[in-house]
Amino acid sequence: MELQVRNERENSLKRILFTGTTVQELLRHIKVNPETVIVIRNKEVLTEDEKLNDKEQIELLSVISGG
Repeated sequence: MELQVRNERENSLKRILFTGTTVQELLRHIKVNPETVIVIRNKEVLTEDEKLNDKEQIELLSVISGG
């Protein structure tokens, strides 16, 4: 499967090739802690167990907390 992944924190857009199918597998593959990002597809927030499809564009937005 090939995905385009835009990472807000790194200000990057990368093509990722991987054999997984879920958001969780993608984050593990690119070594991103799921607690530090929100995963977006077509302006929708995805959960870790959602399936991904070939040729999709995914955005990783940084989770920001304050006090």
